[in-house]
Amino acid sequence: MTVETRYAHSPEAVAAMDTAQLRAAFVADELFVAGEAKGVYLHHDRILAFGIVPQGDPLALPTPDEVRAQHTLQRREAGILNIGAPGVVRAEGTEFRVGHAEAVYLGRGARDVTFSSDDPADPAAFYVFTAVAHTELPHALITREDMNIVEIGSAEASNRRTLHQCIIEGRTPSANIAFGFTTVHAGSAWNTMPPHTHDRRTECYLYFDLAEQDRVFHVLGRPDQTRHVVLSDRDLVVSPSWSVHFGAGTGGYSFVWATAGENAAYDDMDHVAVSDLR
Repeated sequence: MTVETRYAHSPEAVAAMDTAQLRAAFVADELFVAGEAKGVYLHHDRILAFGIVPQGDPLALPTPDEVRAQHTLQRREAGILNIGAPGVVRAEGTEFRVGHAEAVYLGRGARDVTFSSDDPADPAAFYVFTAVAHTELPHALITREDMNIVEIGSAEASNRRTLHQCIIEGRTPSANIAFGFTTVHAGSAWNTMPPHTHDRRTECYLYFDLAEQDRVFHVLGRPDQTRHVVLSDRDLVVSPSWSVHFGAGTGGYSFVWATAGENAAYDDMDHVAVSDLR
């Protein structure tokens, strides 16, 4: 088990960072390693995220010292998306069979959490996003039929995309997490455009299903002091509450969006006009 730490930074500090410093502060680009469970602990809203790629024997959800708990979900809940081949999540004796781009919600207190792949030669890859939770809610498997699917954007604006809302109010509830994924349509490039901030919570993007040669140019920072990082398949980027978060890809891609902080309301956003970006 390897868990890295990302500390919080002010807008003024970020405005002075070069590319290497931005990546060190906000990017985790080696989370998914075959046969391993790797994590990143964020001082932004105390988020703890893992990439878990089981091969052979099941891998247990690690309990890093950063959470100082008997087990990771003792005081936390988790949103999980499988971005690889089919696999299984087990929690407290319950088995959830999870296909590609299907999700699981685990409520606070879940014990004995393990991950396995149906075929070790073509492993599952589980993205596990955890946040502190104040109440216990039931575990749930979230298939495509359970998601709220929304079409937004347009081909004319190069931002046509499909949102898959997995853990949201009114469908699969949580204490603190909003969680889902978006697929950008062929011929479009932009995600989360027009952009927004939300000063009450932190958001993480995990880009996936990129071809090996493709990249996403991801924009962060204050609307009037934008910076960018270049991301590849299965790279994670953190967006502080004060930061915009949007990007454009050189080819097709999807990304997991997940928030934690003051509330779990999906539409809690402060919109930014494109003309105000600098």
